[in-house]
Amino acid sequence: MNYKLNKKSITCLYVFAAVVFAFYGVFVCPFIESLPRGVVFFEVNMTFILMLISRFFVIPRLTFFSLKSSFATEVVLFSLFGLVMSAYMGTIYGFPIESNLKVIFGMVILGVFTGIITTQIRLIERYENMPKQFAVNTVLHGDRESITQQFTMLIVLLVIALTTTLVMIAVKDLFWLESAENYYLSGEGKISIIKEFIFVSFILFLYTFSVVFLWGKKLSLILNMKEKTLNNVAGGALSDRLPVYNNDEFGVLASLTNKMLSSLEESQTEIQQTRDSAIVGLSALAESRDNETGAHILRTQEYIRVLAFDLRKKAGYSNVLTDSYINLLFKSAPLHDVGKVGIPDAILLKPGKLTDEEFEIMKGHAIIGAKALEVAESQMEGESSFLQLAKEIALTHHEKWNGSGYPQQLKGDDIPLSGRLMALADVYDALISKRVYKPGFSHEKARNIILEGKGSHFDPIIVESFLSVEMEFKKIAEQYQDS
Repeated sequence: MNYKLNKKSITCLYVFAAVVFAFYGVFVCPFIESLPRGVVFFEVNMTFILMLISRFFVIPRLTFFSLKSSFATEVVLFSLFGLVMSAYMGTIYGFPIESNLKVIFGMVILGVFTGIITTQIRLIERYENMPKQFAVNTVLHGDRESITQQFTMLIVLLVIALTTTLVMIAVKDLFWLESAENYYLSGEGKISIIKEFIFVSFILFLYTFSVVFLWGKKLSLILNMKEKTLNNVAGGALSDRLPVYNNDEFGVLASLTNKMLSSLEESQTEIQQTRDSAIVGLSALAESRDNETGAHILRTQEYIRVLAFDLRKKAGYSNVLTDSYINLLFKSAPLHDVGKVGIPDAILLKPGKLTDEEFEIMKGHAIIGAKALEVAESQMEGESSFLQLAKEIALTHHEKWNGSGYPQQLKGDDIPLSGRLMALADVYDALISKRVYKPGFSHEKARNIILEGKGSHFDPIIVESFLSVEMEFKKIAEQYQDS
């Protein structure tokens, strides 16, 4: 785990520690209090400035002093400068050993809390700023870092720090009062002890609150990221993965979940490919019995998708024509004429014009196809939206806007949108395609015929979309020509 310095956070924590130590010395410790306040603030500030310089510019260059943990770095640095400060005060000002020990212990405690806080800040910023693609792993690396053990150790460390601090202050003050009888008799000693306890308790509370708050924020951030990803997965985004940052309980759960999602995604992909192959196979079977070719399937698929994407730009269609719905249209479109497998060859393959009786039989392919797809739909467990849409298209793609179509003589908006889209796509392809009984029309002629059917055969708004994308229709026809 690479450790990157956050100079702003560390500087703020060092400044706060300097202020705490200076006020502690001036207003609480009777020996430091005996010095001029200006001297105390100057020496404390110089000490912490030297600590910051060492932190940012010296330690990173000392390869033999490379500490991976920000916690260990802060504790060691504060302890070293605590020793230096106590030695300086003992030598220059003649402070007694108990005062020097107080300086050392105070610096160590400040280092412990500063280290804990910088560690939590580093982790939070790492979670927030690391790009998701670098955070996702399905294989955990490194030693297990139990988050429950970390939390237990944190609580134990806080309890030890708080208890030891207050106990040592109490013991130290008792010995100090015995050796400084004049402070005890005058009452100044009692006041000094009370001030010391209040001040230290308040500072310990601030540090403890900060640690607990940051720990909670870190856990909340981890859980929120996982919840967001799982919501996306529940919405169908199976390609999303849970971020795995550490080899802890959350990391293990996320890693196992990612493996499960990968397996689920592979299964879904396989099912979709099987479904698509079945659709194409059924469509090809229907086309093989007709005068049309397999390219008709590909062209009508592309036509209906292009129409749908343009139509959703118009008012009232954006909520209906979502990406998933358009994808279902594209997948279901090849089954629009699957019912032709139930039409006798003598009628289906007749090169000339059908009689009225024959045409009535031919019109039955819409119902035959819809019933066949309904049977398939009833056999499926779970979601079968593509079959529902395929059945809808098969049944209604020969309906006309004015109600003169078949098989149900639906009119206007009573015709499902999928059927209205396929109606135009199917007719356009039939017009430009060569058949035994007719030549293939040019795009311009097919375009004029569709315009003539605007408001009678075709939905006027869909015709408008056709005019907007007619060049794309031409490109599709050229790309998927009959062999």
